[in-house]
Amino acid sequence: MPLFWRIFLLNALVLITATALLLGPVTVSTPVLLTEAAVLTVGLAAMLVANALLLRVGLAPLQRLTRAMTTIDLLRPGRRPAVGGQAEVAKLITTFNTMLDRLEDERATSSARVLSAQEAERRRIAQELHDEVGQTLTAVLLELKRVAGHAPPDLLEELRQVQETTRAGLDEIRRIARRLRPGVLDELGLSSALKSLATDFGGPCLSVRHRLDADLPPLGREAELVLYRVAQEGLTNVARHAGARHAELALRRTATGVRLCLRDDGRGTGDAPEGAGIRGMRERALLVGADLSLGPGPEKGTEVRLTVPVPVRDPDRNGRP
Repeated sequence: MPLFWRIFLLNALVLITATALLLGPVTVSTPVLLTEAAVLTVGLAAMLVANALLLRVGLAPLQRLTRAMTTIDLLRPGRRPAVGGQAEVAKLITTFNTMLDRLEDERATSSARVLSAQEAERRRIAQELHDEVGQTLTAVLLELKRVAGHAPPDLLEELRQVQETTRAGLDEIRRIARRLRPGVLDELGLSSALKSLATDFGGPCLSVRHRLDADLPPLGREAELVLYRVAQEGLTNVARHAGARHAELALRRTATGVRLCLRDDGRGTGDAPEGAGIRGMRERALLVGADLSLGPGPEKGTEVRLTVPVPVRDPDRNGRP
């Protein structure tokens, strides 16, 4: 029976009973006798309890739906309130779940377009930095070297300082270009790119150790790029915010794919809200159906885990994979 009619009929039953008692032979003495007061009290309590139980049972699925609506996060897909209750409530929960499916699909599609545009822009900027700014600074270095060969001795030291400053700027431009578009990822593969990334972030204040399995399953270009970008963003957070002395970057093979794990011994995230960097990592994980988890490490600091599934390839008719 629909929820509306159940509540209506119960309230109607209460009113009909009260009217029948008023019109019937039952009377209330003045002053009210103790037995009459007890009967009235018990009857009123019974009607209130019945009404409360009906409302509690009928509205419980709506309360669960309300809690789900306040905690649903599209960056953590797959969470759905259980369908239950009467026909109207079950239909409402089913409609809400369908809406979530549509929103998650639309968000994944729009995020894929945005991230694809970002990667294209990164590629363009990196190419321009390498071809335009890099070549210009290289020409400046060569010109400074030529000028230094004809300069008086009292200007040689200043020219050398200018050369070193220009060379440092050229190295910084190349480093920025590598971070914008890791050419080593396209040329040498994911393992070499992650090793290079660990080396770039390592220094006197932060030691980055890498542990990469050699027998990784074949990954698509998109999955490799997601793994690299998540590792890059994670190491950036460690270097800027964690105050860590040591970090470990690991890439392991699992039964269903690969798992990237980044640990540090810093101060941890605490109760700080997730920033744009972590939200970007979650959006990238959604592109390849990966699962991203972030929390405290085994001892201290922060641990980031990205589990990327790899589709199983069925063997063909000749038995080859």
